Amino acid sequence: MELKLIGIPGIPILKEGNNIADIILNALDEESLEICDGDVLVIAETIVSKSEGNIIDLKSLEPSELAFELSEKTGKTPEIAEAIINESKDIIKVGPDFIISETKHGFICANAGIDESNVGEGLATPMPADPDGSAGNIRQKIEKITGHEVAVIISDTQGRAFREGAIGTAIGISGMFPLWDRRGEQDLYGRELETTSIAVADELAAAASILMGQANEGIPVVIIRGVDYFKKLRTDSASVRSLLRPKKYDVFR
Repeated sequence: MELKLIGIPGIPILKEGNNIADIILNALDEESLEICDGDVLVIAETIVSKSEGNIIDLKSLEPSELAFELSEKTGKTPEIAEAIINESKDIIKVGPDFIISETKHGFICANAGIDESNVGEGLATPMPADPDGSAGNIRQKIEKITGHEVAVIISDTQGRAFREGAIGTAIGISGMFPLWDRRGEQDLYGRELETTSIAVADELAAAASILMGQANEGIPVVIIRGVDYFKKLRTDSASVRSLLRPKKYDVFR
């Protein structure tokens, strides 16, 4: 068994209106690489937000009273605190240098997923407005041009409860189910699995993050080749929302 990760160099700094699918395919041509059936493309959410013009000008925000309160508690500027409030539907926990919130999408993460890195001074990129839709648009164009079936994952770097460090996490998907329900299968001793569900989209996003890096690596797109369960999970109706645990089952909240 083999899983291959291919970081795509040559992706430029994106601007509003850039077509990500075209840019990826052009970069592949420059490197004499091709798309194959079953490839999973993991794309950093920052370049998606940039191409969609989803950028926050922090200087244009007028911080609210709550923003000043959060700023005092966290050490963040009132402007970034206001941006986090605007991108959230619930503030869950506040601590030194972090604000845990539930985003408009339903993700629970630090600072509403707003990123101040790899963007100009005084600017920040929130998560794409519709990450599943963004993944779908990119996938459909790549499939139409290449004739190959692929999946697309939009990834973000997020921390995890009870563990240090951040990893790649899926926030949008198209082309394959993000969860692999293995209930009913047998383990090595013939026992039937009763509760096993695998967050394959998150696993793939985390794997791609190794090549993407978190600083100046400049690899916002990674192809993962050799995903042997691709056909089993292939679908045109995937949504990352199936990864989100309903609040009534979230014992930590």
